[in-house]
Amino acid sequence: MGSIMNVRNFGTKTTFAALATLAISACSSGEPETAYASSANSAPARQETINSSQAAALRLVVASDGNAARYRVREQLMGRDFPNDAVGETKSLTGAVSFDKDGKVIADASKFTLDAGTFVSDQNRRDGYVRGRLLDANTYPTVTLVPTEIKGVKLPLPKSGTAPLEMKGDLTVRGVTRPTVWKGTAEFKDGQVAGTAATSFTFEDIKMDQPRVPVLLSVADTIKLELDFKLVEQR
Repeated sequence: MGSIMNVRNFGTKTTFAALATLAISACSSGEPETAYASSANSAPARQETINSSQAAALRLVVASDGNAARYRVREQLMGRDFPNDAVGETKSLTGAVSFDKDGKVIADASKFTLDAGTFVSDQNRRDGYVRGRLLDANTYPTVTLVPTEIKGVKLPLPKSGTAPLEMKGDLTVRGVTRPTVWKGTAEFKDGQVAGTAATSFTFEDIKMDQPRVPVLLSVADTIKLELDFKLVEQR
């Protein structure tokens, strides 16, 4: 359990020491703070989403490889002279982001999702604690990130080169949604956008208690969520 806490991304990092687990809204069974349209209004709601997707001038989807989300939390273990980072990672990322003709994010047609029960670190005990006690993955099986604004991606996409990236988005972890700001770098190549981005927040920000276990002397209050992404243009 030693490195237990760090997720924390997507981090809703702020994912995924613990937690961070976060980091990327969550599932059908665990979304108490998300309101759904009644059956009488569901058809218009679905139509609005379909129209938003069809109006996209550019839609980037998660590629089959090159994607990962991780949490990083500073901890001090009993019997160790120096603190270290607890790091957990998952590659179970799916989703897409859509842009209109002016290069603005279409939030209704954009979302990234990760499996909250798949974070793996260098210690099995920590993994069990993060998945069970911190993320409660059985009740809230996903962490989601809904982008609302992205700076650094312009239309048309550059054929090559790099650019600083800033993304604003709503991160949901364990049914708690909060706005986050992610900063990183994007690299453009032949219709692909790859790069890294990170955000940070506190346990209190996502209404989560800091870990308290016997082998852990202390855990920093800051959770860092990191994303490695590779997106391809959907034709």
